[in-house]
Amino acid sequence: MDSISLTNNAQGGQDKKLQADLVKAGKIPRHVAIIMDGNGRWAKRKGNMRSFGHKAGVDSVRDITEACAQIGVKYLTLYTFSTENWNRPKAEVNALMHILVRTLRKEADNLNENNIKLATIGQTDRFPDKCQQKLREVIELTKDNDGLHLCLALSYSGRWDITEAVKKLAMQVKEGTLDPKDIDDKLIDNQLSTAAIPDPDLIIRTSGEYRISNFLLWQLAYSELFITETYWPDFRRDELYKAISSYQKRDRRFGALKNKNGQKKTAKSFVQELIN
Repeated sequence: MDSISLTNNAQGGQDKKLQADLVKAGKIPRHVAIIMDGNGRWAKRKGNMRSFGHKAGVDSVRDITEACAQIGVKYLTLYTFSTENWNRPKAEVNALMHILVRTLRKEADNLNENNIKLATIGQTDRFPDKCQQKLREVIELTKDNDGLHLCLALSYSGRWDITEAVKKLAMQVKEGTLDPKDIDDKLIDNQLSTAAIPDPDLIIRTSGEYRISNFLLWQLAYSELFITETYWPDFRRDELYKAISSYQKRDRRFGALKNKNGQKKTAKSFVQELIN
């Protein structure tokens, strides 16, 4: 499969029309998070090793990143490597590390030229030195870009994220700089690895699995879910457009009610309605 360059030059007229129609149809999610699942099963179906699926999945990353940048998604978070993935066979883990370094080396200039900022969340200190060095180089290269914010979740788990936040708050309490009574949702938000970015509006999971898999557990409290049977190596921009189109049809109330005009009901208006 040919690589897809992160440039607009190869974009066809039909795709531009699909994107324009999508933008007109409704609100584009500000933050999209994706659990990229099914690489191994995709490869197995084709009679290949699991690493073949991981390599093929890189092309989907390119295409989805490009499409998100084009339609106005501001933040894209990709569940690239979970803490549980360290339990996979050593050969597969080594292959994933090699693919990561090779991809970063190949795509660094493309990301920068297209105004895309790279960031990571997770325990990247567990990665080989070569991986850590390449990540630092690309993050430094793209740090001033203000287009799409591409975040790779690497050696990440939602429980780890929350645990680390609790540890930071506990230390502040111990030092006497924080009163436990002042701990609220916002304070916890600010201690998470995603403190600098908004919570995901839309989370997509490929391969048909119906679970979160320890991904952004706190941040996904009110995210809209989209599950597709498509394996990640086959997930391209047409599937992304379907997910966003589905998102645009959702009625996002965040636990509140709305009146006839589509506005959120306040506690006062709700009580008045009960009285009436």
